[in-house]
Amino acid sequence: MRHQPVQCAAQRLRWMHDQLLAAYGPQHWWPASTPFEVIVGAYLTQNTAWTSVERSLARLREAGVLNVEGLRTIAEGTLQELIRPSGFATRKAPALKAFVGLLDEEFGGSLFSMAAAQTETLRKKLLDLPGVGPETADAILLYALEHPTPMADEYLRRIAERHGLLLPLPGRNRTGYTALVQLTKDAFAGDPSSHHRQLYNEFHALTVAVGKTHCGRTADCTGCPLAGDAHAPLGRTRKGREKETRIKKVAITRK
Repeated sequence: MRHQPVQCAAQRLRWMHDQLLAAYGPQHWWPASTPFEVIVGAYLTQNTAWTSVERSLARLREAGVLNVEGLRTIAEGTLQELIRPSGFATRKAPALKAFVGLLDEEFGGSLFSMAAAQTETLRKKLLDLPGVGPETADAILLYALEHPTPMADEYLRRIAERHGLLLPLPGRNRTGYTALVQLTKDAFAGDPSSHHRQLYNEFHALTVAVGKTHCGRTADCTGCPLAGDAHAPLGRTRKGREKETRIKKVAITRK
């Protein structure tokens, strides 16, 4: 197992990318046939497993509505039925309709025109839509519209927490998300800007790969490509860290 020298958090994360790429190879994400399918998938994958999303996408495809025109014209109730396997259908169906509304009203119904918009302006418009948080907005920007926008998810949060990459530890909130995105930007800041989109793309996909295998709710560090992180208290969770802190405080008080 190759260990890395003492480095700052951003350098360690860049090293992790290299270890994951060597272990898993290019991931060729997002798993979709068209940019619009990426967008629909980004909405549907909220709070559900990807296997359920695949069922919903298959139903939309079979109905011939997995495209802008299809979602524009389909009745919302029918859309709810088609995407029911993904859960939260009464929330996700109107959210998808709202996205198509934005596309029509401001970009003439064209994803090409949307993709040509300035990143920060477009991100704000996406975040203003119902059912779109930072992770969904960044997934759409990166994978569907090909903007060099890093994204974070629960797997990256767990990696950052268990390897002690961020203090305070990133929470499941916008502040934690922003900190993880900034750490990712810092990790690849030394790479040519023309490479950033592909690097962000691959890195997110690679964190999903290692997350599914080793960094679930309970860490399984045996054989993990990141086990060589010289600074990592592997497998320690937020709860474990807080318990250690309490123990240390008690010990100091008793002295």
